[in-house]
Order: sequence, then C-alpha cells, then structure tokens
Amino acid sequence: MFHTYLYGLLAGFCVFAHCHHTYERWEDHGSDPPSLQIAPGNTGFAFRSYHQRASEHSYNNIFFSPLSISTAFAMVSLRARTTTLSELLSGLGFNQADISEQEIHEGFRHLFQMLNNPDGEIHLSIGNALFTDDQVQLLDKFLDDAKTFYETEVLPTNFKNPEEAESQINSYIEKKLGKLVNVYKKPGPDAVMVLVNYIFLKAFWENPFDSQKTKDNDFFVDEQTAVTVPMMKKDSLLEFYQDEDLSCKVVKLPYKGNASALFILPDQGKMKQLEDALNEDVLLKWMNSLKTRRIQLFLPKLSISGSYSIKGKLQKMGITDVFTDQADLSGFTGKPELQVSEAFHEAVLNVHEAGTEAAAATAVEAAGQRFRPTVMFNMPFLVLIFHDITNSILFMRRVANPQKG
Repeated sequence: MFHTYLYGLLAGFCVFAHCHHTYERWEDHGSDPPSLQIAPGNTGFAFRSYHQRASEHSYNNIFFSPLSISTAFAMVSLRARTTTLSELLSGLGFNQADISEQEIHEGFRHLFQMLNNPDGEIHLSIGNALFTDDQVQLLDKFLDDAKTFYETEVLPTNFKNPEEAESQINSYIEKKLGKLVNVYKKPGPDAVMVLVNYIFLKAFWENPFDSQKTKDNDFFVDEQTAVTVPMMKKDSLLEFYQDEDLSCKVVKLPYKGNASALFILPDQGKMKQLEDALNEDVLLKWMNSLKTRRIQLFLPKLSISGSYSIKGKLQKMGITDVFTDQADLSGFTGKPELQVSEAFHEAVLNVHEAGTEAAAATAVEAAGQRFRPTVMFNMPFLVLIFHDITNSILFMRRVANPQKG
C-alpha cells in the first residue's frame, strides 16, 4: 500500500512571500502565468476544504494549508490513470475541459518557483519528499516528473524497520523546519511509500505591535463563555472594510516583504452565516472594497495547530477511488499495485508582536478622520492568508478559542 502523510508545517509568522525575482513577464507572451491558470482550481478546493472542516468542527479551532494538500495529491495524479485520475483532478477543482494535465503540472511548477525564491525579509519554502522501500521500483518517467514539477526528493527507506523509518522521516522534517516536530508515527505493516509535503514560513510585521501595549483581555468563545488572552494593540493606518451584508469586519495586515494576512471578524452569532457564504466571489468583493483608514486594532497573541486525518474529508469531496483496491496508480511502477491507505495533515502557527524593525510606511499616517473605528478580535474570527501574485490561498484558519492549541 502507498501510505501518504501530508504535513503542512508552518513556523513563525504566517505570511506569503512576494517572490518577484523569478516572476517572468508572462503578459509579454499574451497569456496568464501558469500559476494563475491553476489559481481558480486551488481557490475552489481551499473553500470546499474549509467548508468540510467547518461542518465537522462547529466550535473548534481550524488551521490547515489547502495548498499543501492539493500539491501532494496533484503529485499523486502525475501517474494516476482512468477513474482514479479523473476523480483526483475533479476533486482538486480542475475541469479537464478547461485545463489540461500538462497545464496543471506546469502551474504547480511555476508556483513552486514563485514560493521558493529566497527573500531577505521572508523565509519561505515548500517541497515534497517521497520515502520509498526497495521493494518498490518507481518508473524513471515518474521520478523525473515528480522532481521537475513538484521539487520532490526521493529517499530510500527501510519500512521493514518501522522505528528506523520513523526516525528518518522525522529527521528530514526537522532539517526542513529547523526544529523537531514529531509528526510522523510508525508506518503500518503494509507501508511501502510515504509522501511528506512541507511548508515553512517566517516573516515580520511591517508595523510591529508594541509588546508593552499587550494586555490581558477577555475573548468571548460564545455568549456565555469568556477566556483571558494576551491582546495585542496598535493604532495605525490599515486597510479596512465593513461588510454589512455578511455582518463582519475585514482588516488586512501587511508584513515586510510584500506579504499580507486578511482577518475577518463576524458579529456575535454570525460565524455560521459568514462561513456558509465564504467563496471566491466574497473574497474578491472584500479585496476590492478595502479602504485605508486609521483604526484601533486589538488582535490576540496566539499559538494554534491543526492535525487531521484527511482521508475521510477527501472522500466526501469526491476523491474516493485512490483509497480503494480499485486505485489505478500504475504510472508509479508500471503495475496497478498501489493505493493510498491514509492521509494526514498537520499545521502549526504562531502569531505575536515581534518584527525586525519599524517600517517606513507606518510613519505616513493621515490626519483629519473624526471617527476612528475600533476593531477588537475578542470573539471567534477567520484568517485567510494568500499569495498576492499567484492568487493562491496557502493557509486558512478559524480561531474559536485562542487558549486552545
């Protein structure tokens, strides 16, 4: 069996890099860059994944990387065949009448180039590793494509020694993340391959919060329950929008290095209404409606993780064949002998005041506004983190209770 373990691992601040150095001027070619061609599919998958989690975790924190999941299974689709292939692509949000397999994989290759470009202000990396037992002989074509399109490292692994395999895989993750995250447990008795997808991001607020202004405050988990959390505070020019239709406030916070995060605060009791409405059109509306205003912002300092078995969730989204004996992954080895037995996803997030230095943009503040909105994130809220150039949602989270990891 082909055991797939997906780990979207995020340390430091949650951000997206504006990796402009490798951005080819595709407009000169008269077409969108490949990463933008897959953006609609990835965005649709992100929202459907969120809706699936929200329906199963009504009152809990949610944090995951939709891109980590879609990347791993897009790589699996490289050599899937027949129904397995069509289900994978459809479940990931790609209509083969609109975009070809080649364009999908070219899109992910370009996206990896954009995200993995070194940036002096942001540490960002994404990649895959395939740990394989010697009893599996992978086809050269698959290995070449996995490396070319998905920057996949292939590492020999002795799954007959579960402890050794566990140690090797966790050591690899530790090297990529710079710290030990014991996310991989002993493989099952039938495991012959494990796919690890990792994402690591670290960056700094463009306008750091002043740690001396961080004070304990109440966070209202619901109308009857409050918990005490350290609440960060800043008074600054920020992009802000109040959505009267969805009864929520939207604040965009910039990071150094042309990165940003979108914080959405629904009114009391309006979280489900907001989540049900969340889609590509709503996101576009918010982005087009944001206006720069001076506001008082209160945001909880938090550390949140998410750990999920995603096999059942993907099956509910229509990706079923790949998990059964009917799976056709013959493009891996030339024989229809593999199936995906399990898929896990884990993400870790820390948000706090720190920054490398105060940014010049924060010093240019307009005067003359009589009304200064106060936005206090002291009840459940959502965060969408996206890559500006490629229009890719990399991380999504619901903060239901900042005290719970």
